[in-house]
Amino acid sequence: MVDRLRAGCAIPAHPLALNAKREMDPRRQKALSRYYLAAGSGGLAVGVHTTQFAIRDVGLYEPVLTIAAEAAAEVQSQPVLVAGAIGRTEQAVREARIARGLGYHAVLLGLAAFKGASEDEIIAHCRTVAEEMPIFGFYLQPAVGGVPLGASFWKRFALIENVIAIKMAPFNRYATLDVLRGVLEAGAASRIALYTGNDDHIVGDLLTPFALRVTGCEAPLRVVGGLLGHWSVWTQAAVRLQQECAAAAGGPIPAALLAKDAQVTEMNAAIFDTANAFAGCIPGCHEVLRRQGLLEGIWCLDPHEDLSPGQAELISAAALRYPELTDDDFVRANLNTWLS
Repeated sequence: MVDRLRAGCAIPAHPLALNAKREMDPRRQKALSRYYLAAGSGGLAVGVHTTQFAIRDVGLYEPVLTIAAEAAAEVQSQPVLVAGAIGRTEQAVREARIARGLGYHAVLLGLAAFKGASEDEIIAHCRTVAEEMPIFGFYLQPAVGGVPLGASFWKRFALIENVIAIKMAPFNRYATLDVLRGVLEAGAASRIALYTGNDDHIVGDLLTPFALRVTGCEAPLRVVGGLLGHWSVWTQAAVRLQQECAAAAGGPIPAALLAKDAQVTEMNAAIFDTANAFAGCIPGCHEVLRRQGLLEGIWCLDPHEDLSPGQAELISAAALRYPELTDDDFVRANLNTWLS
């Protein structure tokens, strides 16, 4: 699985399928996993922000992870299974053990609970969790609860032997470069797979040769894939886009491919509700899946979490502008199979 991560792939961050009573709908939950795998995703990320962190408060963490693992067992491709692990050390270790017991390959380690903690304390936490499971690092943007982390942290983090990948999602070019600099100076560029979570620059991340210099030499770093909530919708098109970017790496970049950076970002702005500080990001994903028939509704565990005014219209407009970045026909042709 480590080799597959290093080769690069598209990993959607898995939503939560609820019914009108805001209870999990197991049939549609599994249908989502089947959709992502049929679309060509290289893995599934479950128990993460897009799955709603509140699943832990209602006893759904293990059931949700179990359903995704069952769907993965149905296919021959052996997808990479990544489980979100959050909270302080005791909680994160407990979640890592649950994930390991269900056959997951790594934990995406959220650090929001360490706001205000020292770098030493956070590194000690990461090392403890790494003793349980391989770690997929996660730089979450501070605007939505992430902890600012500099290049010195990422160098120390990259030196942890059981770190196998990092998702960069600070939505900030300077902070993204801090991650890359840390990995480079740790001598871990060949060991740690770099994944984008920067929804505002997905294509740009995948196409850029980050030719940073160390000891007088250039050492190009490549972002090989993405782990994104944005890729939980129109996933077949997302997989195709990641593959196009991977094929273009190291050679002349077609202008039409580079132009997709702005197009994908504009679509993301509608889905993730950037006009309202991401308030409707999860309902936005749900709305696309509802229109396709994969979800029955857009319900979230928090009854106050809903689409922002005008967001549905923005999603419709984005889909009309860029139909090649959608996969409605693919879903329509296979929906009954996934729901069976």
